[in-house]
Amino acid sequence: MAQPWQDTTLPAHVRAADLLARMTPEEKTAQLSSVWLGADIDTDTAAVAPGQHAYVARSAALDALLPHGLGHLARPFGTVPVEPAEGAARLAELQSRIRAGNRFGVPAIAHEECLTGFSAWQATVFPTPLAWGATFDPALVTEMAQAIGASMRAVGIHQGLAPVLDVVRDPRWGRTEEAIGEDPYLVATIGTAYVQGLEAAGIVATLKHFAGYSASRGARNHAPASLGPRELADVILPPFEMAVRDGGARSVMPAYNDIDGLAAHAHSGLLTQVLREEWGFTGTTVADYFGLSFLESAHKIADSPAEAARLALAAGVDVELPTARCLTAADHLPEGLLDRAALRVLTQKCELGLLDPDHEPAAGDAPIDLNSPHLRDLARNAAQESVVLLANDSGVLPLDDGLRIAVVGPLADEQAAMLGCYTFPRHVGVNHPELPTGIDVPTFAEALRAELTGAVFVDDPAAADVCLAVVGDRSGLFGRGSSGEGCDAENLELPYKQGELLDKAFASGTPTVIVVLSGRPYALGRWADRTAAVVQAFFPGQE
Repeated sequence: MAQPWQDTTLPAHVRAADLLARMTPEEKTAQLSSVWLGADIDTDTAAVAPGQHAYVARSAALDALLPHGLGHLARPFGTVPVEPAEGAARLAELQSRIRAGNRFGVPAIAHEECLTGFSAWQATVFPTPLAWGATFDPALVTEMAQAIGASMRAVGIHQGLAPVLDVVRDPRWGRTEEAIGEDPYLVATIGTAYVQGLEAAGIVATLKHFAGYSASRGARNHAPASLGPRELADVILPPFEMAVRDGGARSVMPAYNDIDGLAAHAHSGLLTQVLREEWGFTGTTVADYFGLSFLESAHKIADSPAEAARLALAAGVDVELPTARCLTAADHLPEGLLDRAALRVLTQKCELGLLDPDHEPAAGDAPIDLNSPHLRDLARNAAQESVVLLANDSGVLPLDDGLRIAVVGPLADEQAAMLGCYTFPRHVGVNHPELPTGIDVPTFAEALRAELTGAVFVDDPAAADVCLAVVGDRSGLFGRGSSGEGCDAENLELPYKQGELLDKAFASGTPTVIVVLSGRPYALGRWADRTAAVVQAFFPGQE
């Protein structure tokens, strides 16, 4: 006989409450837990930060959790390269195993990164969010997000860890490339457009990082944010509020930083009073990766993993990601906190159809194309709309097809200059040099030669009619690039001594165009009176 929680005619929260009442404390705790399988097997592929490897290694084995159920599966596609159809089949098999392992047959929510498209091998790479802001086109961003969400949904993913709504006022911050811009209204409008597209595709959008992450002292990753209430209310919070109220975002991720000494993962003022009581948010709050553990190891406000779990749940965090280190260490969580969080997770699972008696995961038996012509067209359109012409006083642009052109610079013929740090090739693919990129990513020089078939390309700027000096960033993680998570800059000088390259190009006397492919704006003022033109593109993606 069907139980009320299986009755699809009842409201989601009623069904979830009925199921919750039937669960043991261990089963409730399991709904707040996550497993990151690929990272447990090989931490080198997980792209985790220094100091996080220990937390990955301590992740509970899946078999030990299965009898109680499981809340989340972390990055089944975005941890190691896997063929799309094979990945969908593996995920469906894993979900069947999870369902069979617990007495209610409840599957997990599978989440993935989708900051520059679905972060999976062979999936289309879109421009980085800083480029979204440069399009000033919310409708285009919505269309892009909906297409990204549809490709995720097709392989069995339920939740996307995007967009980043951090307002960036100090672009030395390494994660500037992941943000949309420096203006709260622009960030709010474009970010909300992305949320609407992702949610329209049936994917739970996750707003991050709540809040103040980009306002850290010295633009340092994880550093404290010295924010007063006015700056917090006027600059930092509006994008999140619009994305909740107008965008319909169903998940929020706290930030790694603290605000005026209060760690975001234990900040009830943000996670409960502002987010839920003032804005009316009813979704789930999911921890940033290892955010609960950092309450103990970094913020030093918890004396054990169990205490970190209690602090986070009390503040309003519902799910520990990507592994259940702190929650599994907490033997006796307060019943009210446990029920509150578990009810939110079960309600979301109900909304996703995961509690329906006839629910079946995507099997992956049909051909799956994560890099279709439609996706590539959207990526190309977004890239074209995002390119910024900063200067062209000489009128040298657009280039004539019959010119003699010199293309110089270490990034002119490098894929890394096109891709942000959360693209699959730069986030995971770098750990698998034995495999192809999985998608076609023309470099700047390759694309230019294909476009200007009548031009003559020379190596010496002095022998050219025009010189294109390509400068900017290589994206990476935690110091492995000049832009990206953990790649904060001391100043806004061009990295890799590229200023010297520009000096040499201008010394040739040939009209020189500066082309910047980067994850942040750079200081170009000392060449302003000598340059023929300046073009800025923020990691424009594969197209």
